[in-house]
Amino acid sequence: MKIIIPAAGYATRLYPLTKDKPKALLEIGSKPMIDHILSKIKDLNFDQIIIVTNHKFAKNFEEWAETRKDLPIKVIDDQTTSNEDRLGAIGDIQFAIEKANIDDEIFILAGDNLFECNMSGFYALGKKKNVSIVGIYDVKDTEFAKQLGIVEINESNQVIEFVEKPEIPKSTLAATMMYYFPKDVVPMIKQYLDEGNKPDRMGDFTAWLHKKVPVFAYFIDEWKDIGDPTQLEEARKKFI
Repeated sequence: MKIIIPAAGYATRLYPLTKDKPKALLEIGSKPMIDHILSKIKDLNFDQIIIVTNHKFAKNFEEWAETRKDLPIKVIDDQTTSNEDRLGAIGDIQFAIEKANIDDEIFILAGDNLFECNMSGFYALGKKKNVSIVGIYDVKDTEFAKQLGIVEINESNQVIEFVEKPEIPKSTLAATMMYYFPKDVVPMIKQYLDEGNKPDRMGDFTAWLHKKVPVFAYFIDEWKDIGDPTQLEEARKKFI
């Protein structure tokens, strides 16, 4: 299995902190955010971790990767230099699949999400059922749910509806940037893009995918998406 971490954003809402450093390498406690993420996957059966970054921050990630010789990390530069020419999260995932010649199952993790989750259980569910899995977190707040990608599930935890930023949320179950895709689903990422769909948000891909193949939800215990200085400070207090 390959783990792909999209980290090619420019995080302008966190300026000046991210003017010369990527968001994933900002410190939470005594180590970069991405190291907290990698500490959660140690029990997964993977043979490569692929970090997809932009040209501006490629060197930052390459220098960081030198400090993590304990893991099979590959840094891929998508060659973009600004928000105007970025590939988007889905575009970067497909870029990684093509550049690394991936013909395998994949696990996707955001480079700026902190979480607590039984990762072995997450992976085992996808592997056993041979289905796609999305990590979900109950934000328990209808107003907050309006800002997120919200899922509805049935009694078997299968996704039956997905709406990005709903005006009237039907649930408070938010999709996180945590996905498992079996080998036979991975080519559908290219199919989605080839059909002219938006390359930015994984939620849009999930909304498209669950209508074609089964997608199941896996509940995450804790989750924090770092988007602005306030959220960063909250994360630093919570996840130290």
